[in-house]
Amino acid sequence: MNLRHLTIAVTCTVLLGGCATKDYVNEQIAGVNKRVDGQQAETQEKFSQTTSFYQGLENRVNSQQTALDNTSRTAQEALERATSAGKLAAGKFLYATTLSSDVANFKPDGSKLSPAMEQALDDFAAQLKAANKNVYIEIQGHTDSIGTPDANLALGQARAEMVRRYLSVKGGIALHRMNVISYGESAPVADNRYRPGRAQNRRVTLIVLE
Repeated sequence: MNLRHLTIAVTCTVLLGGCATKDYVNEQIAGVNKRVDGQQAETQEKFSQTTSFYQGLENRVNSQQTALDNTSRTAQEALERATSAGKLAAGKFLYATTLSSDVANFKPDGSKLSPAMEQALDDFAAQLKAANKNVYIEIQGHTDSIGTPDANLALGQARAEMVRRYLSVKGGIALHRMNVISYGESAPVADNRYRPGRAQNRRVTLIVLE
């Protein structure tokens, strides 16, 4: 091989080596970029999931706070009504029991007591007797927002009346120690836009006063 041929061969080798090195570097860069993109997508997905979780948690906390606020409000109003009517000995609130969802299981337009509701009322009556206190009970009927306000007011009243009748006949609680009132749809404890929320709003709350 003469010098000219050797020069050409070396030049081709260098050029081919340079091309191979450049392709290799490009492949490595492409791989790194792909991994970076994948990691960014994974990080974004985790961030979105975390954000959704905390938004859901915040919504649940807000819903629970609304329920607590409404229960506190209706309990205070019950205390004021009973005090004005001279029904109380000590003039104080003892506790509230709310029966809703799978316990009450009220149909959207119904007031019939479910077996679970009757059992809960049996337990409630037994608790009162065991405490042996001179208590007064306000039974508050509530509904979801389906239907007209007037119809829901009547429906809430019917639910409360059913509970008072059961506690009197089956629980042995004197009628003069109980009063009923309907809030209709005006004191929701959950979002009426969704079925589970409406089920929670179809409820009866028992306010126990002394």
